Amino acid sequence: MNNPEAPTRIRLDLAYDGTDFTGWARQPGLRTVQGVLEEALAALFARAGESPRLTVAGRTDVGVHAIGQVAHLDLEPGQLAALKRRPRGRGAGASGVESLGRRLNGIVGQAADVQVLSARPAPAGFDARFSAVWRRYEYRIADAGALRDPRARAFTLWHPAQLDVEAMDAAARGLLGLHDFAAYCRPREGSTTIRTLQEFSWSRDADGVLVARVRADAFCHSMVRALVGACTAAGEGRFAPDRAAGIRDEAQRGSEFIVLPSRGLTLMEVGYPADDELAARAEQTRARRPALGLTEEGPVD
Repeated sequence: MNNPEAPTRIRLDLAYDGTDFTGWARQPGLRTVQGVLEEALAALFARAGESPRLTVAGRTDVGVHAIGQVAHLDLEPGQLAALKRRPRGRGAGASGVESLGRRLNGIVGQAADVQVLSARPAPAGFDARFSAVWRRYEYRIADAGALRDPRARAFTLWHPAQLDVEAMDAAARGLLGLHDFAAYCRPREGSTTIRTLQEFSWSRDADGVLVARVRADAFCHSMVRALVGACTAAGEGRFAPDRAAGIRDEAQRGSEFIVLPSRGLTLMEVGYPADDELAARAEQTRARRPALGLTEEGPVD
């Protein structure tokens, strides 16, 4: 039997331009995605109890963008009731949970650098962070052979030299699988660097821009930008494509490649299992963390 006093979990799908944000996580005195959205939530529910807090699928780092970020929040019955009251001057159908995204966008600004794409009741057992089974990123590089579109400069790295996309793709594919990626992660005490890299490839889009598609169960801090940096070194001919895997297997960060800037990196999508598997996935993920000696992890990439 449902408890009428129990909070209701809401899933939010989010997009943001990370250029002017100091990452996702709220930090005193700094502008962050979480901070902006939670301030909007506080304004929206100022008369309806304690302001909700957000739990996110992946805490992106400074300057990283997203068009497929996912978060959840829990609303108390009084907060749900507040959403059911239509704002003045609004027509029918402008109330309820589905209106949450529109109301938040109205507070942060319709042309703001963060937008709620959708808001809806979450399935039973859903946890934006712990139910996720994979995260997918893209990294964009416009080299000497690509169109330098100034409109895309905020989310595309401009590289002065021509890059060999075949060498970059070969380097990427050699990194796939379950491995210790310590050589490609910024070390963080109490956190594992073992990850399953499920997808990593390079291709050129219609404008000749190099696009990396990277998917893993999870990423550690700076991992995607380091992987992209190694592939770029292979594309420049600084080492053979199979050297990227060799660096990984040595499990020690060296100076053969650089970690590329966050500008070109976008979180594209977060994957979840079927609704009836969400709770089990969340429980499994939570159980694995103490077993691996994990503490709370910081931002990724």
